[in-house]
Amino acid sequence: MLLLALDTATPAVTVALHDGGDVIASSSQVDARRHGELLLPAVDRVLAEAGLRLDAVTGIVVGVGPGPYTGLRVGLMTADTFGLALGVPVHGVCTLDGLAYAADIEEGPFVVATDARRKEVYWATYADSRTRLTDPAVDRPADIAERVAGLPAVGAGALLYPDTFPSAHEPEHASAAALAALAAERLAAGEELPAPRPMYLRRPDAQVPKNYKVVTPK
Repeated sequence: MLLLALDTATPAVTVALHDGGDVIASSSQVDARRHGELLLPAVDRVLAEAGLRLDAVTGIVVGVGPGPYTGLRVGLMTADTFGLALGVPVHGVCTLDGLAYAADIEEGPFVVATDARRKEVYWATYADSRTRLTDPAVDRPADIAERVAGLPAVGAGALLYPDTFPSAHEPEHASAAALAALAAERLAAGEELPAPRPMYLRRPDAQVPKNYKVVTPK
């Protein structure tokens, strides 16, 4: 097994290689505006670090969000393209699950919250680092304060809104290394991972105008 994992659902552009036993190379850069520019060089970098070629990869793992539309689709389209070119399966993993897996919280329950912009967070609650209790959702922190009261929290969303998440823990952003390790563990246990379909949870900011103004002469 050689999994190439990538995630662009948070401001981090993160890539990792996992050989079924351990992460053998990884790269993460935080830049919310340069996902498309940074992702492929990061793939080249981890392959070079591992001394491997892309055609050695036997599977692709990609974070499916939830995340902002523009950043998320960069990772998903890249994963699909690699899968088609190499003829290997592409596995989706919830980005929040990867953050939970990497959390430095010994016991649950806890919450994972990432920045959804518009003064909202993407979030879900977990019984432990491998078990999600609720479906991912997007809400204003104040609207979920009672539901997450007293729970430790992980992620950039928790750090942004300390009034709702007073007990914030690392990591802040997604890690492809954690995503790959979680996927490898689930695959080894015979679990079927979901298809790489994006979890947007809301419509993109850009909208097609409903009424077009006629500008051509009559």
